[in-house]
Amino acid sequence: MEKEEKKFVNKAEEDEMEIYGYDLCRWKLVLVTVGVICSGGFLLLLLYWMPKWRVKATCKRTMLKDCEVVLLRTTDEFKIWFCAKVRIMPSLGTNPLQSPKPIVHKVSNGHAVHICETSAEENKNDLKKYLPIRYFTHHSVKYVWNDSAQSFDIVRGLDESTFCSSIHNEHSAGLTKAMHDYRKIFYGVNEIAVKVPSIFKLLIKEVLNPFYIFQLFSVILWVTDEYHYYALAIVIMSVISIVSSLYTIRKQYVMLHDMVAAHSIVRVSVCRGNQETEEILSTDLVPGDIMLIPSNGTIMPCDAVLLSGTCIVNESMLTGESVPVTKINLPNPSEDPKAMGDEIYSPEVHKRHTLFCGTNVIQTRFYTGELVKALVVRTGFSTAKGQLVRSILYPKPTDFKLYRDAYLFLLSLVVVAGIGFLYTVVNSILNEVPAHTIIIESLDIITITVPPALPAAMTAGIVYAQKRLKKIGIFCISPQRINICGQLNLVCFDKTGTLTEDGLDLWGIQRVECARFLLPEERACSESLLKSEFVACMATCHSLTKIEGVLSGDPLDLKMFEAIGWILEEATEEETALHNRIMPTVVRPSKQPFPESKQATDQEMELFELSTSYEIGIVRQFPFSSVLQRMCVIARVLGEKRMDAYMKGAPEVIASLCKQETVPIDFESVLEEYTKQGFRVIALAHRKLESKLTWHKVQTINRDAIESNMDFMGLIIMQNKLKQETPAVLEDLHKANIRTVMVTGDNMLTAISVARDCGMILPQDKVIIAEALPPKDGQAARINWHYADTLAKCTSSSPAINSEDIPIKLVHESLEDLQMTKYHFAMNGKSFAVILEHFQDLVPKLVLHGTVFARMAPDQKTQLVEALQNVDYYVGMCGDGANDCGALKRAHGGISLSELEASVASPFTSRTPSISCVPKLIREGRAALITSFCVFKFMALYSIIQYISVTLLYSILSNLGDFQFLFIDLAIILVVVFTMSLNPAWKELVAQRPPSGLISGPLLCSVLSQIIICFAFQILGFFWVRQQSWYEHWTTESAVCHLLDATSTSSAHYENETLHDEHNIKNYENTTLFFISSFQYLIVAIVFSKGKPFRQPCYKNFLFVISVIVLYVFIFFIMLHPVESIDTFLELVCVPYEWRLRILIIVVVNAIVSVLVEEAVDRWGVCFLSSLFGCREKTPKAKYMHLAQELLVDPEWPPKPRTTTEAKAPSQENGSYQIITVT
Repeated sequence: MEKEEKKFVNKAEEDEMEIYGYDLCRWKLVLVTVGVICSGGFLLLLLYWMPKWRVKATCKRTMLKDCEVVLLRTTDEFKIWFCAKVRIMPSLGTNPLQSPKPIVHKVSNGHAVHICETSAEENKNDLKKYLPIRYFTHHSVKYVWNDSAQSFDIVRGLDESTFCSSIHNEHSAGLTKAMHDYRKIFYGVNEIAVKVPSIFKLLIKEVLNPFYIFQLFSVILWVTDEYHYYALAIVIMSVISIVSSLYTIRKQYVMLHDMVAAHSIVRVSVCRGNQETEEILSTDLVPGDIMLIPSNGTIMPCDAVLLSGTCIVNESMLTGESVPVTKINLPNPSEDPKAMGDEIYSPEVHKRHTLFCGTNVIQTRFYTGELVKALVVRTGFSTAKGQLVRSILYPKPTDFKLYRDAYLFLLSLVVVAGIGFLYTVVNSILNEVPAHTIIIESLDIITITVPPALPAAMTAGIVYAQKRLKKIGIFCISPQRINICGQLNLVCFDKTGTLTEDGLDLWGIQRVECARFLLPEERACSESLLKSEFVACMATCHSLTKIEGVLSGDPLDLKMFEAIGWILEEATEEETALHNRIMPTVVRPSKQPFPESKQATDQEMELFELSTSYEIGIVRQFPFSSVLQRMCVIARVLGEKRMDAYMKGAPEVIASLCKQETVPIDFESVLEEYTKQGFRVIALAHRKLESKLTWHKVQTINRDAIESNMDFMGLIIMQNKLKQETPAVLEDLHKANIRTVMVTGDNMLTAISVARDCGMILPQDKVIIAEALPPKDGQAARINWHYADTLAKCTSSSPAINSEDIPIKLVHESLEDLQMTKYHFAMNGKSFAVILEHFQDLVPKLVLHGTVFARMAPDQKTQLVEALQNVDYYVGMCGDGANDCGALKRAHGGISLSELEASVASPFTSRTPSISCVPKLIREGRAALITSFCVFKFMALYSIIQYISVTLLYSILSNLGDFQFLFIDLAIILVVVFTMSLNPAWKELVAQRPPSGLISGPLLCSVLSQIIICFAFQILGFFWVRQQSWYEHWTTESAVCHLLDATSTSSAHYENETLHDEHNIKNYENTTLFFISSFQYLIVAIVFSKGKPFRQPCYKNFLFVISVIVLYVFIFFIMLHPVESIDTFLELVCVPYEWRLRILIIVVVNAIVSVLVEEAVDRWGVCFLSSLFGCREKTPKAKYMHLAQELLVDPEWPPKPRTTTEAKAPSQENGSYQIITVT
């Protein structure tokens, strides 16, 4: 087979993968089957764990177009392998969006006609026309073979490469039944199916974990060696661990299934051409179907673009903001001559016209005789909701150094075990030990060195941390993430509902008259302002609507409208039926009760009558656009001939669209004063329209024609209150050197203001706004740099830039503080998307100092988390909406403040909707992480201590007795492990960070020094006992101990003669090593039980202290005051009292040396290692720290005010850029 070039699926996308084709190979299958049988199934396990080798072992490489199996590998840093089976489906064509010939013949003039039933002979001929379509499914997405591209492609809907004009002209008639059936072959059932695996499937998957397989091997070995008790203990622990794991995993699946299944299947009406409608299940929808939206609303079962009518939609599932949004129909470029040129439809770009799957259509508005129609563009897992669910079902793996190091550490233990294995085999053969004993003893050395109880021991600390978190109202569904939270050094916060309260409050208004600001006014509902244009703008310029009689809409609009106390009335369906267009929404002042205390004058009476009859009709609305940063309405006062245009939006934008003579001279300084205080400021403007503009002309007029030459009317000042605890929590995080970032769907200027208000951006820090523009009209993509504090100055005529506005670079002594410089980047979602696509080299630099990310879509929040992780940050994410789901799942530690959709994706959920849970979680994470290190170090020492004891005893063909093993493993090790993990977290968050991995200088130095100490003292005891004058090869007749009287000695002598010591357990070396090693386990337990600064000191862990004291007392007792029954049970021999005292001296000296060495390693270990290896000025390991060092000496960074960074031409190196200064 000629070598095929490397192929990719999802090329240049986030989930790009390499793809290779394979065919099943019979002779390889036979070989693998033989191998599986010969290895007792072990080879099958290896192939189960490694998909790459499974495919290579059973298949041969072939061309993609002919393959039966595909092997996929992700192109990210994880390089994960997957395999999928290629299937075949019969179809009339190869492209789902193009009509195949048999169907084309049956469609006339673009209108569908019913296909008649065909005879049996015709059916046989039709079968020959079917083409075999090859496809495979991976992560719930179908990939179909594309013959022209010679690769597999995702089956895409109408959301790509479809022009807006063709949506109206080609797709608005609906699909014929035949075309619908043809498309369904490709798109399948329209559902987001989250299958809850059976307990049996989950059990098999869990049990086949390498650790559990090793435990099974150990248990079988111990049962063979008649070591039943410990085997039973390990089995019980494993069963408890598996059951709790299964419960947690299944609970997550059930929660996700319930969230997705709610309202996922509904009955919908679709158009079938010739104005015919058909009622079908939503599961039968395919892209191209025309769906009728019922007037009483529905839960959207797919993504669809609105072709006619208007819908009010609750998009909280996507955006996190439970604010109804008005969706209008997609304009037809071919009908509107003044409209912008035809463009390709995109659900993201045209989201004002798109109804997303899972969102709730509350009600619809429509013209008489016209139905509210929407064209289905995406179904199933391709929809916005489907992608969200996929990000939860198949998250990217979270790389954590602790777990990587744990495997490396275990590997090194396996190497040590291998040495012991070979030594045991060689020594046993030389001493002519039976083969059966050699096999058991040599394999036993492996189970001693790699402790099967390690997973249970490691889990203990996490389980205790989980219980402590539950007590403070934080629930965890992914316990392994608790350890990772101990490493967090950056936390992303959503804004609304997380840092701030949900709503906005009106602080006051400041009107403008004769181009001058009047004094601020607290109320806007005074009688004198009733008929003013300022109040008229507040009454009309909004997107409010009534849902079941209750006013709903944007919180800002609601507060503004409530402040004036007006009434909003919408036309009923009957009133709309009388006109050929939607009746306008009318607003009017509420009726004021007339004062009874004094008689009204004629003039006052006239005013009262006027106020009751004063009404304004909203004729046309130009919705708020985040790009334009404004909204506009055309309204008419009842009885007036001319119409008015009212506009509100970002003050700088509104001022630029007004006549300069109406804008106050001190506009910039007044605005700056408000924004510095953290207020959200909105400007209002008005314009009287020409009398020639009729109702019909207004409906088709271009927005730009209205939004110019306005009169500036003044400012509305809103207050977005911070939650009470926000500043204090952020200050705690900053003190602990934990960076904070705001990622929100809200407006950028508001976000910057809130960031300053809560202390995320300090008052003296500069904010640089990165405004990125995509390539257009032959121009390359570019980033314009504005300084937020000087944004207003930039718009003025003076081009001078104050040198003080350029941020200062600070040189820090500590590498940890490098990121804390005096400038911050802020950008919106659109700019972020452009930078990711065209300025890849700039992404690390921007995220290093990026503090405010506004108007971010759900997938962009996830991309930001990934970008931060790519520069080696450990990222936490705190949010409260379903729009945060992907980011919550992707982050190292995601905390949801909502118990709704977000909690399904989030590893942590806080019962109290407050960010005070973040430092609590990090403190508990740090405590759990240090506990894991302590336990891992202790278990490693336990293995090595027992390994040394057993290896020394093997050299004299002896071993530890079964009950000695049992006493060490159950009474000492398990008790110590499960109590040493109980230390609670330290009471405050400190700047010092715990080590991120086991393979670090101080940790390795600590472990190795303790191994050497333990080895030295065991060797000392082993050889010293043999030097004693009373020493002899122990037999049942040995009588070196004279503590017993003659009768008891004779009875003991008699019993010993009757018992035959088959394994040569009873000897002086065994007894000596048993006592020394028993004390060594307790010594290292105390030495490794670290407290401050991450955990409470170990003396506060009462259970641990009591356990250790009881064990010390017991071992001292049986050593210094032997009890015959205990000695018999533990197979200990009687030794002289003076030797017992010498063992005590060995143990005491061992304890002193261990404690002193560990203290020395803690204090001077790092300095010693750095001087030893001469790496005092080493490069920081974390990419972000290394990058921060580089940027300190980069003269071009940060970008200077009013400069532009331009992407180079595509022909040159990808991702490169050049800086052009714009004067």
